[in-house]
Amino acid sequence: MTTILIADDQPLQRLGFRMLLDATPDTEVVGEAAHGAEAVRRTAELRPDVVLMDIRMPGMDGIEATRRILATGGRSRVLVMTTFDLDEYAYAALRAGASGFLLKDAHPEELLAGIRAVAGGDAVIAPALTRRLLDTYGHRLPDGGATPTPPADPRWESLTAREQDILVAIGQGWTNGEIAERLVLSESTVKTHVGRVLAKIGARDRIQAVILAYDLGLTQPNPPA
Repeated sequence: MTTILIADDQPLQRLGFRMLLDATPDTEVVGEAAHGAEAVRRTAELRPDVVLMDIRMPGMDGIEATRRILATGGRSRVLVMTTFDLDEYAYAALRAGASGFLLKDAHPEELLAGIRAVAGGDAVIAPALTRRLLDTYGHRLPDGGATPTPPADPRWESLTAREQDILVAIGQGWTNGEIAERLVLSESTVKTHVGRVLAKIGARDRIQAVILAYDLGLTQPNPPA
């Protein structure tokens, strides 16, 4: 059973999420919060598996609340939900440590899949935002088709050559299956490499690894179709 805290300043929005989640056999809403400070407090009290976090709330916003929740090192993970399809919110939320970012108009099955993924230690980004994040932050990245040489960074330098290949592939958004196919490895081997990469660079999940790949200039936006 996945336990969930809903943090949203709109009562009707909280009710909508609760109705969906209460009707789903493997999810349980254990609490609600109407603003960021309350979300931080109730998360500490209830220790839910997942916090559904709105971004715009009175007082402390969802990004700061996410940062404070995750700074405690507790078990709860954060899935950010917002009506605002703006890249700066997505990027700020992920930088704060959120394990995912979905829009509130996501289909119920997409929301439930996102909750399950985050609860299971994975990460999720609304599909429409993935390319836009690359486009938005692509100006930071070098031109050219070859894998760029990142600046000196102890996290990069701690990786073996194969693990560096894996980090570049994660930064491109490839799944384990795609990495296995392109690097001619078994999926079990890729999974092992991914785990080692995340441990060495201190990343909670693949999302944090993608952010590091952006910061090091490893990820290049794909050319327009």
